This record gives sequence, C-alpha cells and structure tokens, in this order.
Amino acid sequence: MKKLLLILIIFSVGLLYAQEPYKRTIKLMGSRFDITVVAKDPVEGDVYIDMAINEITRNEKLISSWDTNSQTSEINRNAGLRPVKVDAELFDLIQRAIGISKLTDGAFDVSYASMDKIWKFDGSMTVMPSADSIKASVSKVGFQNIVLDKESSTVFLKLKGMKIGFGAIGKGYAADRAKELLKSKGVVAGIINASGDMNTWGKQPDGKEWKVAITNPMDKNKVFALLPITNGAVVTSGNYEKYVTFNDIRYTHIIDPRSGYPATGIISVTVFAPKAELADALATSVFVMGIEVGLNRINQLPKIECIIIDDRGNIITSKNIEIEKS
Repeated sequence: MKKLLLILIIFSVGLLYAQEPYKRTIKLMGSRFDITVVAKDPVEGDVYIDMAINEITRNEKLISSWDTNSQTSEINRNAGLRPVKVDAELFDLIQRAIGISKLTDGAFDVSYASMDKIWKFDGSMTVMPSADSIKASVSKVGFQNIVLDKESSTVFLKLKGMKIGFGAIGKGYAADRAKELLKSKGVVAGIINASGDMNTWGKQPDGKEWKVAITNPMDKNKVFALLPITNGAVVTSGNYEKYVTFNDIRYTHIIDPRSGYPATGIISVTVFAPKAELADALATSVFVMGIEVGLNRINQLPKIECIIIDDRGNIITSKNIEIEKS
C-alpha cells in the first residue's frame, strides 16, 4: 500500500512539473495586459487565456465611463436627477470604493472623475493654475455625495455634473475577476499583469515562487528589487514620467481629490495586497496622503505592505517587508 501511495505521489508531482507557463500580450481597457497561465499544453493554455480576456472585456463594459452604453455612464448622465438601478456586481464595487475612500480620509475618491482637468502633464503647461481655479476644480468631487440603496440596488449622485470613474482601480478589479475565474476552472498558477498591476496565484512549474520586479524610479529601464509573491497582488504608482515643476517643486499627475493640488514629495509607491483592486487604490492614496500618514495607515492594515521612494531617492518600507536587491 505504501509503495502504491509513493508511486501515486511521484506520478502527481510529475504531472505538475509537466505543465508549462503560456503567455499572451494583448491590449485591453486601453492598456497592455500580459496574461500567463500554467497549463499542460498550448491548446489548454489558449483556452484559459481566452477565458481571462473575455472576463476582462466583460468587466470593462460594465465599469467603463467612456462606453455610453455602460451602467457607469448611465449613473453619470443622471447625476443630480435620479437614482440608477445597477447590477449587484457594480453596486458592490462602488460600495467597496466608498469604503476605501473612508479608510483613506478621501485621499482616494471614486468621484474623482468630477474633477476639472486644469493640470496638464504633456509639457504644454507653463503657468501654475490659480488657487481659485484649483479649488473650483474639485467642487463636485466628494464620495459623501454618492447615495447607495442596497435594497433597490440603485446609485445616485447628488450633484449635477458629478461623475464616478474607475481609472484608479478598474484594471486591478478586472484582473482580480479574471484570476478568480481561472482559479475556479482549475488553473493552478498564473500571472495577470495589467500594465504593471501584477496579480499572481500558485507557483511556477518548478515549484519556485513568482518574483515581481520593482522599477527603479530614478531609471525606469532598471530594476532595484525583486520580491517573491505567491498569491496576491502588487501595484506600483509612479510620477517619474508625468509631472510638472513650478518653483522647484515637482507636482505629480496624481492629484489630491480633496484639494485639487497634485501630490508632492514621493516619486514611487508599491503596494502589496491580497487583491489588485485594493492595491491599486492604496498605491494612489499613499501618494496623496504623503509618507508619514500613508505609512502609518498601511501599517494598520492586515496583509498590506508598501515600499515608498521619496523625491530624494530614499527608500521607506512598511514594518513587515524585506527587500531583496536585484
């Protein structure tokens, strides 16, 4: 009996190691997605990757504010007019987004889409906006003005011209959904890379953990650390590409939805979390909250870690993280 059990174990391990990673790169949600699955052959790999693509596309149609036929667009069109009935999936996503807004004291706000785009980060901006125009730019932003009715599954934006948008969490959310679908179909391991928002599960076919490279914000062509990740997400937000400088202060493209002013003092935030949706939102929030407040908030959250790089190149980490230099 023991000999038979040993043979079965060896056979099972052999099957695991017979599997290989299969990868496809595709443009989804306006961004590059790299989808990798561990499967027994290319045909099975293609089937699983197609499943992931279909799920991401389905989610985009639900949450896109650019698609005039989406429920999100319907909510925005009826701002200040009437509540809009939505699918439970979208209702729950908005409810979670409001929860993150409360957790971060509004540093993350799903109604940021209401903000007037007065800051330009394409090199065309030569004069800093006035204090009055900055204040006016966020007059319609405020998660407190989103009214949810769980019983009727409706969403109502109180102010005319108010909008919600999922630019800060949409790719992470879609990656989470695709990952859960693939896991439910028996895919033992894989990575969904949504333009740098990494979502992993399982291990590589050789039994080693997946490793995520963290970009060096001082030189985006180099990596400053490799960190193992088995079943979770890692998201990096950086301002090393989109920023403007006035009076020797670098203003990032990540704008504080409460004040209308861009974040300063940080050039890169990497967040590790169980889900990409949460990591996405927190990476943006830490930028806005700043090093001290952001780190303090992260250290209070279970299973969440972060790496912050300030504008002088200093590396600051949350209390439970260890960096393996590349």
